[in-house]
Amino acid sequence: MTDQEKLYETLGELIYAVAMADGVIQKEEREALSQLLNRHSWAAEIKWSFDYEEANKSTVEETYNKVINYCHSYGPSPIYKESIAAMKTIAHASDGIDKNEDNIISSFSTDLIARFQKDIDRLG
Repeated sequence: MTDQEKLYETLGELIYAVAMADGVIQKEEREALSQLLNRHSWAAEIKWSFDYEEANKSTVEETYNKVINYCHSYGPSPIYKESIAAMKTIAHASDGIDKNEDNIISSFSTDLIARFQKDIDRLG
């Protein structure tokens, strides 16, 4: 498995965490995921990891922490912008973005920026 393939698998995990943030994956969220994957070159990896987390009944917290840890080790990537857009699409699909979903989306950006800033500070 390549690093990029693993990064796209983390996108599926991240989407799972957002979809589960309110305690249940809504039908509209599944439909939004299907639409998102219809046009994505890494659809199989994203869907596999989403399904894996769902089948294992992974908690939102453990899934999120796993994603953040991998992203920290991977380093900066333009894929994170795509990840944030995908999370917003999934979260918005069912009655808009609720507080729990918004917290995950905001935390993802904040956690990565803080980590990468620390890395830059160490280099400077």
